[in-house]
Amino acid sequence: MSKHQLDPNKWIDRYSDYLYNFTITRVNDREIAKDLVQDTFFASLKSMKNFKGEASERTWLISILKRKIIDHYRKINSKKGKAEVRMDFKSDDDIEGNWLEERVADAQYQTAEDKIINQELGDAIFGCLDKLSKKQAAVFRMKTIEKLETETICNELNITSSNLWVIIHRARIAMAECMEKNWF
Repeated sequence: MSKHQLDPNKWIDRYSDYLYNFTITRVNDREIAKDLVQDTFFASLKSMKNFKGEASERTWLISILKRKIIDHYRKINSKKGKAEVRMDFKSDDDIEGNWLEERVADAQYQTAEDKIINQELGDAIFGCLDKLSKKQAAVFRMKTIEKLETETICNELNITSSNLWVIIHRARIAMAECMEKNWF
């Protein structure tokens, strides 16, 4: 039996506000954010059989939402005629995943082109991190890269949770602007 179980009947009550707030800070458009959250719930229902119970329900939903946000930006960028960075994959057993999060670390799936793109992306991310203030960089790393819980970060940095969210919001905006200039 898995550690965590899904209860889709309670997703809207439990997670819609959280997912919406997560999305609106990344897309800055209310209608698009609502659509992405709705798409996330729909995709989650379709892929419930892939849920292994290793993460909490919310964490699983957020991982699906992140892919939806990436797909949204890929679609926008491809419409603008920009080069498209392959971010999603579909495995032989019909499981969808995020190339950046899941395959980058697995060298057997990397082509020479993938390795170059990965190195350039990593350089761009860490270059942008270096441009943040020390506290913003620490919070961004801990929350976004290391995926630490809010309470852990607040205790370690001796800040309140509301202060953490202000710092992470500003760091994400700065990172997005920097990545736009240096990567996209």
